[in-house]
Amino acid sequence: MTAPVFVVEKLPTGPEFVLEGPEGRHAVSVKRLQPGEEVVLTDGLGRWAEGVVRAAEGKDRLVVTVEPVQEEELPAPRITVVQALPKGDRGEVAVETMTETGVDAIVPWQAGRCITQWKGDRGLKSLAKWRSTAREAGKQSRRVRFPEVAEAMSTKQVAALLAAADFAGVLHEDRDCDSEPLATAELPATGEIVLVVGPEGGVSPQELEAFAAAGARTYRLGRSVLRTSTAGTAATALLLGRTGRWG
Repeated sequence: MTAPVFVVEKLPTGPEFVLEGPEGRHAVSVKRLQPGEEVVLTDGLGRWAEGVVRAAEGKDRLVVTVEPVQEEELPAPRITVVQALPKGDRGEVAVETMTETGVDAIVPWQAGRCITQWKGDRGLKSLAKWRSTAREAGKQSRRVRFPEVAEAMSTKQVAALLAAADFAGVLHEDRDCDSEPLATAELPATGEIVLVVGPEGGVSPQELEAFAAAGARTYRLGRSVLRTSTAGTAATALLLGRTGRWG
């Protein structure tokens, strides 16, 4: 089994590090780590250090002997999923599974047909929940570079994001349309892939027109129609496999 991951604000500069606070409590009281067990300390931004537990003290203090800090290479191509806001807790499900799969960035999108609305305090709380979910899923899946979760974007802002991408696509649920299969699309070896996942009611004609004007094409995943909360995960897995990042 791979070593558990713990997030630290500042990576160790010496041969020994004390893990305290919520992460230390999780390591000592929940994971019940013992001397000799391996751990990974990360800032979630691609830098990490491997370590071995030297001592567990009290309920929230773990003393770790650590190796020099390492840094993960930036992913290529970088995969961003623009996720329309699902209803209920399906947004967190989408963030969790996309993070575990390996997405690099998630952009919440306030699409015209979204039932859920991120406004005022509710929007701030929802965004914080998405970011917390990405952090915890990153730890669970043993990642050292967690996906960025941007602030919610409008259709105009998403169009600008698509215009700047090296590959811009919109997942379309209509099997009878002229959409190309994502499985056969020509993908870049480097740069940025941006893929839009629409809401339960689908992407509106006006939104499709705006995205097409930005250079995006429509794509389909397969014969079945996936929920908005699972389509991004399936697409991420397909893209990671096709670009060689799951080599």
